[in-house]
Amino acid sequence: MSNEIEIGRAKRARRAYSFDDVAVVPSRRTRDPEDVSVSWQIDAYHVDLPVLAAPMDSVMSPATAIELGRLGGIGVLDLEGLWTRYEDPEPILAEIAELSEERSVLRMQELYAEPVKPELITARLKQVRAGGVTVAGSLSPQRTQEHWRTVVEAGVDLFVIRGTTVSAEHVSSRAEPLNLKRFIYELDVPVVVGGAATYTAALHLMRTGAAGVLVGFGGGAAHTTRRSLGIHVPMATAVADVAAARRDYLDESGGRYVHVIADGSVGRSGDLVKAIACGADAVMLGAALARASEAPGRGWHWGSEAHHPVLPRGERVHVGTVGSLAEILHGPSTQADGTVNLIGALRRTMATTGYSDIKEFQRVEVVVSPYSG
Repeated sequence: MSNEIEIGRAKRARRAYSFDDVAVVPSRRTRDPEDVSVSWQIDAYHVDLPVLAAPMDSVMSPATAIELGRLGGIGVLDLEGLWTRYEDPEPILAEIAELSEERSVLRMQELYAEPVKPELITARLKQVRAGGVTVAGSLSPQRTQEHWRTVVEAGVDLFVIRGTTVSAEHVSSRAEPLNLKRFIYELDVPVVVGGAATYTAALHLMRTGAAGVLVGFGGGAAHTTRRSLGIHVPMATAVADVAAARRDYLDESGGRYVHVIADGSVGRSGDLVKAIACGADAVMLGAALARASEAPGRGWHWGSEAHHPVLPRGERVHVGTVGSLAEILHGPSTQADGTVNLIGALRRTMATTGYSDIKEFQRVEVVVSPYSG
């Protein structure tokens, strides 16, 4: 059966599915949640939880990156954010939390116009290193060539190149683009790169030597990319397509495994479950962790798109506070809406469907449109 539908005589489109459009199905076997493993490994780093924190100022500070690392995940620090622009960003974060809706975009553009300072990149990463956890930092493709040496010399363990979309074949008539394949080959640390949302784009990124690919485009809680640019890819389909690229690249490369990390539309525990069921090895959480009492955003959440100097395509959204980082990840929960005890929910679903680890759970049966009609 064709997955294409006709929009009009001159245009056909492929049907795609969001996490809301799918659900996992129990199998013939069940397990105790205590017997389930949710750990994974990327390069030399064993990670207890399939969770990375999104490099957003509303989510990660050096202190919250350390706390998340102690809880079993990986905190990724935005190396172009307020923590690398200001010696003390706390007053700036407090001001952003108090801005009116009408003034928020303009004022954030002004605040983020402050230059990134290399010495602060070094200081922040060393602070995380001193916390005894995996050190991860993120740059956009546009800033990578400018700051990568500072990042590596500061002792980063995991280098993240994250943009709204990242391709292995960027074309520019104004400047020499970042050659990802050469850059990753010459680097001594594993690189995670994205976002990508299609099989072909992900396969090309895997061929650059990336250790992981971020899957997502315009689907996060603080994104308005869908409204601003008309671009959006439903995440269930995107993750499954990139997982297929991982499978084919595994054969093509003779056994090199590239991790698939869902980045966007993973706001609640059910979304995390479905992301892994569709093929993700881990998820990158933004809004879900911005709801923590320790989060720098003070109940507000925004990404770098919200303060773009020319074309903002994100917004500051109020997500509230539901608990500590420990409670959001491990519980106990007093909420029934999937915002607290995310890992407990994942363990229970894996146990209910009979799977013992992340790799096995990627094979779980999935049904489409369980709530339509």
